[in-house]
Amino acid sequence: MNIMDFNVKKLAADAGTFLSRAVQFTEEKLGQAEKTELDAHLENLLSKAECTKIWTEKIMKQTEVLLQPNPNARIEEFVYEKLDRKAPSRINNPELLGQYMIDAGTEFGPGTAYGNALIKCGETQKRIGTADRELIQTSALNFLTPLRNFIEGDYKTIAKERKLLQNKRLDLDAAKTRLKKAKTADTRASQLNSTRHEGDNIMIWAEEVTKSEQELRITQSEFDRQAEITRLLLEGISSTHAHHLRCLNDFVEAQMTYYAQCYQYMVDLQKQLGSFPSNYLCNNNQSSVQPLPPASSNVIVPSVMASTSGLGISSPSNLSDLKECTGNRKARVLYDYDAANSSELSLLADEVITVFSVIGMDSDWLMGERGNQKGRVPITYLELLN
Repeated sequence: MNIMDFNVKKLAADAGTFLSRAVQFTEEKLGQAEKTELDAHLENLLSKAECTKIWTEKIMKQTEVLLQPNPNARIEEFVYEKLDRKAPSRINNPELLGQYMIDAGTEFGPGTAYGNALIKCGETQKRIGTADRELIQTSALNFLTPLRNFIEGDYKTIAKERKLLQNKRLDLDAAKTRLKKAKTADTRASQLNSTRHEGDNIMIWAEEVTKSEQELRITQSEFDRQAEITRLLLEGISSTHAHHLRCLNDFVEAQMTYYAQCYQYMVDLQKQLGSFPSNYLCNNNQSSVQPLPPASSNVIVPSVMASTSGLGISSPSNLSDLKECTGNRKARVLYDYDAANSSELSLLADEVITVFSVIGMDSDWLMGERGNQKGRVPITYLELLN
């Protein structure tokens, strides 16, 4: 029974406090009550914390979009994270594209120029996919997680203490208002001190003034204490900025590593494809020209403007000579070729072999001879030597 009485009293006290705060807040909004202003330093700290929270959320969300453009995948990862479970591994877009290219190249035939190029491009795309996966993992651990910890941890604590400070301020201003009203009533009662009844009113209002002053001292003390707690928490925002700066450096380093890997992969791929015959490298007879970087750029871009003779690429006239080849001729191999069966001859780039035509053979093939080895070779892999 005593516990029930205590709970009822506590509930009534809480309801009275809530009502008092609501009245004070409403009167402040209507301009009918005074409001205690926070000191300028504390206001600046509150503004800095709010600004930090807003921009951290924006940066975090946009970074997630950058790393994972698929919104459905982001939702799935979010659900697994809330369930404290590891999201299933899925193939990413570069890896999927790479697999399609490899499958297509295998279907078309690794011995054909297009099939071979598709396989090489597919392998490079899969390497880029692996680098992309590493970028996401590193960025999530070193950049996104600290930002999320601030939003879901530190800032929630700040917001809780800030709300408590607001309540203590409302209590303080409500106490000031009650004291002001009690003093006004006490003064009025003193001026009308002519009867006993009015004398009783003087005693009542004097007691009310004393009670209100005591309440004001308590609420002022609680407000000052809460303001100090909030200030100490808010001053930690500077440390948060320093921590986020280190995380930002980690993110930039992860991106730098990723782009450097992708760049190197593409340079290597370009070198592999660079020895393909020109009729396979050109589109609609238009030469492929890479725009030069601006003069102020510090990026080093490998030149793809090497001349046809420098790359050893077969010209259309050279292909015609190969097709009309009679007798034994020497030819230089432009790039590696793996024999598809025992009737073909495997080739190594830059080696010189003997070639000759055979009656009835497909015009795109010649017989190649290297020492005691002999087999069919594709003419697109060769350059006739004078």
